[in-house]
Amino acid sequence: MATVTAPAPRPALPGILRHRAAHKLLLLALAAAVLVPLANAHWSSGSWPHALTVDLSGPLGRANDWIIDNRDSSPLFLYFFGYISNAVVLSVRAVYLVLLAAGWAGVTAFGALVAWRVAGVRLAIGTGVAFLACGLLGMWVPTMQTLALMVVAVLTSVVVGALLGLAGGLSERTDRALRPVLDTMQVLPAFAYLLPVVLVFGIGVPAAVLATVVYAAPPMARLTALGLRNADPEVLEAVESLGATGRQRLLTARLPLARKQLLLGLNQTIMMALSMAVIASVIGAGGLGDRVYQALASVDVGAALAAGIPIVLLAVVLDRVTAAAGEQNDASATEPGSNLRPWLYALGATVAVAVVARLAGALDWPSGWTLGIAEPVNRVVDWMTAHLYSGVPYLGGTADWAGHFTTWVLDPVRDGLQWLPWWSVLLIVAALAWVIGTWRTALTAVLAMAAIGVLGVWKPSLDTLSQVLAAVAVTLVLGFATGIAAARSDRFERALRPVLDVCQTMPQFVYLIPVVALFGVGRAPAVAAAVVYALPAVVRITAQGLRQVDPAALESARSLGATSAQQLRQIQLPLARPALLLAVNQGVVLVLAVVIIGGLVGGGALGYDAVFGLAQGDLATGLVAGAAIVCLGLMLDRVTQPTERRTKKGA
Repeated sequence: MATVTAPAPRPALPGILRHRAAHKLLLLALAAAVLVPLANAHWSSGSWPHALTVDLSGPLGRANDWIIDNRDSSPLFLYFFGYISNAVVLSVRAVYLVLLAAGWAGVTAFGALVAWRVAGVRLAIGTGVAFLACGLLGMWVPTMQTLALMVVAVLTSVVVGALLGLAGGLSERTDRALRPVLDTMQVLPAFAYLLPVVLVFGIGVPAAVLATVVYAAPPMARLTALGLRNADPEVLEAVESLGATGRQRLLTARLPLARKQLLLGLNQTIMMALSMAVIASVIGAGGLGDRVYQALASVDVGAALAAGIPIVLLAVVLDRVTAAAGEQNDASATEPGSNLRPWLYALGATVAVAVVARLAGALDWPSGWTLGIAEPVNRVVDWMTAHLYSGVPYLGGTADWAGHFTTWVLDPVRDGLQWLPWWSVLLIVAALAWVIGTWRTALTAVLAMAAIGVLGVWKPSLDTLSQVLAAVAVTLVLGFATGIAAARSDRFERALRPVLDVCQTMPQFVYLIPVVALFGVGRAPAVAAAVVYALPAVVRITAQGLRQVDPAALESARSLGATSAQQLRQIQLPLARPALLLAVNQGVVLVLAVVIIGGLVGGGALGYDAVFGLAQGDLATGLVAGAAIVCLGLMLDRVTQPTERRTKKGA
């Protein structure tokens, strides 16, 4: 009988070579060995070759002239953009007239009654105090103007974002197609698209509302899609086994399971819409943002803070009410009769209060019931500037900190990026994107980075990239640490919420003056402004993701004797990976969104170009700088995000 000989075992590869990432790195090393000498022979300098650039000033200038010449005669403007503009104006005016008709007493009563209905007496008292504080600061009418604008903008943003998120959450292909669109909407600086919006719609409320929608809708879309994709598969299988149709599965399983993510998306949309209030005032939105802008034009920090505080109060009230509405028990939601009656009582009480106020002639806030805070605040700012800017014993002062950060971090990163040959930067981007994701994501990242060079803004873009990398690194370190602490302590999370609300909703222009007063003018205060703005979203998403980890997995780890640190490292962080990746994404895009603010305080680079383009009506300069920022955001997104899809595909 023939003897069967077993094949000789193949020699085992070292452990590191069995990883797919190692194979990719080996291929990249071989490609670099061939391509680098050729590229170095032709393009040895670090700057982008002039022959590979495209001048867009001519076409964009002609487009600018065509819009101006045809805005009052073209059917596109008369019968499409004109109808959109009229609908926005009528909606905002209707809401504003309702608020004025209710009077300060009616609006305060309605807000307090709604808060009482969804959360109880404590939030009702807080809501009433918040509305009264807006009046005491002398900002009642501007507050109503901003509230009317934000109601329309937030509702529009939520509808648009939910529809986009629904499409992305139900279809992986649609999600891939929507991602660059959402990146563009969220990363493109407001100053870059304010100019084309104003060219089309003119200065006023329609342009302000549409600019706010473009900026505030993406978080709702992203979180809606994330919630739908992360729905419990076992629940979906159980519903499907009962013969439910696709629509029934969506309404009875997917959307209820994604409820917390939907509410977080609503929260982020409200915060971002309110943060746009000041920028929207530049194009005629009016309201609180206009008061802030006028005060900062005269460097009056106190007056700017008096108008900025109501914006924060509105954000806090809306945040608490929407969060409490989502925490109502499901049993009450299934009893429509018991739900409707308290709302009718609240509406009736509001109407009664408004009628009494009208009969008493007290619809407007009394002029004698105001409290001036501008002068005390300005004295505090002057003291901080005099005592903390420099000369602090042993610490050196905030100006020294900013100088050290610029010298030791920002300058080396910028100089290093600009010293590298342009083709080596593209090679590094390709390597990072391919190792983390696939060749498609690597190609997208490389094309996005190459588009920056083609636009002719290579060096300013690398300057901006250095600031973004530094700000994102600081934001992620602080955000992850704070988010983990908030997820593990309810008391800390409750104490942190108002701080996050203030940081996220206080207009950038308001805290820009204290930042400049403390840190001076330059790139360091630009990074500080970006960190303060991006940090709340990273903290919220991180804490939310960790809190949603399956309790059964944590209980199993505890039963096996795992310590708290082991539970975090081995259970919570791996299971919360999609939320953490989303937090990274939001940190990147929010930092990029504040690049424009950095241009106002000496950050230079692309932010300054975008501001200059709006100020001078130069469509080419502003849009080219904005497009370069979008390309940076797209590249960073592809470098940080594909891991999630590759892991799911291989699961």
